[in-house]
Amino acid sequence: MTGVLSRVWNDLVGTQPAPEFRLVLLTGVAALVLVAVPGTWSIGRHVVTIAHEGAHAVAAVLSGRRLAGIRLHSDTSGLTVSRGRSSGPGMVVTAFAGYPGPALAGLGAAFLLSERHALAALWLAVLLLALLLVQIRNFYGLYAVGVAGIAVGAVSWWAAEEVQVATAYVGTWFLLIAAPRAVLELQGHRRRSRSRTSDADVLARLTRVPALVWVGSFLLLTLGCLVLGGRWLLLPAT
Repeated sequence: MTGVLSRVWNDLVGTQPAPEFRLVLLTGVAALVLVAVPGTWSIGRHVVTIAHEGAHAVAAVLSGRRLAGIRLHSDTSGLTVSRGRSSGPGMVVTAFAGYPGPALAGLGAAFLLSERHALAALWLAVLLLALLLVQIRNFYGLYAVGVAGIAVGAVSWWAAEEVQVATAYVGTWFLLIAAPRAVLELQGHRRRSRSRTSDADVLARLTRVPALVWVGSFLLLTLGCLVLGGRWLLLPAT
């Protein structure tokens, strides 16, 4: 056990060689394909949901609410339940955090990669998935988070360094690119459906600020993360 912890710690604090510019571009293109192609997006969308609900959970805890559980569904929807006041700043922060969550996670990973800490990004993803797993309250959610955690953990432990670096870059690009698409899907769903249960509509009821303003803020924030994160990813390799 000591040997395992020692290796993980060395991976967390150690650095890896900066990849070639071509690899950074290729991983970005691969992530773009994953987001743009319907068949791969239908699978990758589950990763976005995991990050989305995880962001709700973190925001709830940081704002003083009590986390009661998370559910993930096969249709890529999810629900995070927290207990506390039904209104007020804590509820607003919790409702707001979901859509920016994947983009902010991608931005954090991009910073680590810019500092040549690819393995740290992978192991932190494993840790966050493990923490999320204990809050899951349905079977499909356990399956989705478990598979994701095992996959990232296997790459972190057994894969060659070049594969680990490439995986970290693909995952980071994916989060950065996928976050704005999720926001656009949100607005598309709002236009097609009379249901007003989205995060933007919840925020509108909590603050009396129109839901479209919240959708716009989600889009601006996720696009900003994409621009800044992309810059961090590309500059070290140039």
